Amino acid sequence: MFYFEKLKDKEILKSDLIKKAQAFFTTRDICICDKGSELSVEIKDNKNLLCEHLKIDKSKFIMPEQTHSANINIVSDLQKTYPNCDALILTQKDIGIYLNFADCTPIILYDEVKNIGAIAHAGWRGTVQKIAPLTVQKMVELGSKISDITAIIGPAIGFCCYNVGEDVFEKLSKTVNNFDGLSEIREGQIFVDLKNINKRQLEEIGIKKLDVCEFCTVHNNDKFFSYRNENATTLRHSAVLKLG
Repeated sequence: MFYFEKLKDKEILKSDLIKKAQAFFTTRDICICDKGSELSVEIKDNKNLLCEHLKIDKSKFIMPEQTHSANINIVSDLQKTYPNCDALILTQKDIGIYLNFADCTPIILYDEVKNIGAIAHAGWRGTVQKIAPLTVQKMVELGSKISDITAIIGPAIGFCCYNVGEDVFEKLSKTVNNFDGLSEIREGQIFVDLKNINKRQLEEIGIKKLDVCEFCTVHNNDKFFSYRNENATTLRHSAVLKLG
């Protein structure tokens, strides 16, 4: 189950499925990404707040250059930049990672037994490329067992609001064995449930411990950023992970 927690006077969103690691989603209260730099001073303060909370050095708070790919990297002390990458896997306890979102689906994966975790960015392109199952596969290659991996799917545009064209619908419908209940036609438009498509992809490879956030970034725009609802805003909320 998801719940809000205060970080000083600001809110973050957590799931009770992950307790050992620091795994959460920021809200509009703690924006740490703005491509336009209109909030540069506030963003710097917010990053300092999160690094203090995570007990890491600012130089070890890592984000990739997201491009809607299915490219996955394992974070290392030896590498500071991660271009063209939409999922990061974390194996070191002294590093924090974050990815940024404003309608796309954020997915945090965590194996408490091996203490390995990951964050994946799944817009429709990433979902079509099955970035979440591919990230799980990489974790398994590092020693995780499917049965030990927990997935939490954070705030994203909801089934209520996400209408797509026929081409996108066709591509998404081929990513799972059973697409029942994941799309609907309303007034001639096709709506899809991006969060639960990702959930079903993970279920179909054997992930059983899953939590899906109910918040829609369009309907809950007071809490989270929405690219669609805010005229292509450059502001983002983030998914954050530090191992326990």
